[in-house]
Amino acid sequence: MKLVAQSAPYIRKPVSVKRMMIDVLIALVPVLLFACIQNGWSGIYVILISVATMLITELICHMFIKWPTGLRIKELFSKDGFIKLKKQYTINNFTAPLISAIIYALIMPANCNGYVVFIGALFGMLIGKMIFGGLGSNIFNPAATGRVFVGVCFGSKLVYGQGGVDVSASGTPLAQIKGNLANVGEALKNYDLLDLFLGNIPGSMGEVSALFILIGAIYLFARRSADLRACLSMFLSFAFITLVVSIVAYCVLNNQHADINWNILTLFLYEMLSGGLLFGCVFMITDPVTSPTTKFGRIAFGTMAGVITALVRYCGAYPEGVAFSILIANMFAPAMDHLMRGKANTYNWKQLVGLGVIMVIICLIVGFTVAGQLGGL
Repeated sequence: MKLVAQSAPYIRKPVSVKRMMIDVLIALVPVLLFACIQNGWSGIYVILISVATMLITELICHMFIKWPTGLRIKELFSKDGFIKLKKQYTINNFTAPLISAIIYALIMPANCNGYVVFIGALFGMLIGKMIFGGLGSNIFNPAATGRVFVGVCFGSKLVYGQGGVDVSASGTPLAQIKGNLANVGEALKNYDLLDLFLGNIPGSMGEVSALFILIGAIYLFARRSADLRACLSMFLSFAFITLVVSIVAYCVLNNQHADINWNILTLFLYEMLSGGLLFGCVFMITDPVTSPTTKFGRIAFGTMAGVITALVRYCGAYPEGVAFSILIANMFAPAMDHLMRGKANTYNWKQLVGLGVIMVIICLIVGFTVAGQLGGL
């Protein structure tokens, strides 16, 4: 067997990187159009700043990373110099940052200040990607990197609105039940499950509509342009923990004879449709560059992201943890591949049992935490 040295993304299927990236762009179109229509010019403004910042940053950084041998700076603006430099670029140097820019914009609120969008996009592309060598060399998701940076540094500037109107006073669906799941009954008076599914709620532009995310997911997976293992493992691991949380919350409140106007399924669906879980599962955790290359590695990778999302949401200070969880999982992706080195590229019952044991432990931790928050301990 002959080993061929290549850079990421590592694709074994008969799908070119060019076609895969174009498919991702097409899958993002429904969510992008919904964001533009719902938020108007305030949303388009955020998208344009993000796209321009990341494309220009990629262009300038790649120019220096792939500087042609022997090309002098004074020759850069000549016809020959331009041709030499142009040869270093492919369509992937345009589509890859474009995807990152759109994803970053869609996980930002529409009413965000322009300079905050610019700083996050610049940081995400420069520190999250180009500093590692550019396309195929980065270990962090650029969009998640930029979003976490502005969330930590400019949290007070992130005003969540709906349809371009500031409705942050009522809070996002997750913010209304953060720290006290007993508030879900009151929250459902503001946003019912249909609103959560269609996207008629405040929040980040592209994360609010489960309907349009699922439309993009169907296209993406039908075209086999994204790995289903990471997506499903993240979704199912979070869903399992959320189901346990819903059962614990209902039982505790019911034993306290609280006035409950919701059931376990209602709370479960409310949590699953709120926040950026679906968007992260479809468009972020499936990034082939920042995820492991092995089959079990991707299952473990997605499971880790789902578990950390649940820990942040139910035990942490932030109401949402998708971007955090993806960045943390990105750090462990090389280690997951290293552990699978020299082994069959598959998974066995021991590995799956190990993940199952970890899930049980996490469920116990989260369950006791939620019970404590509701006064059940």
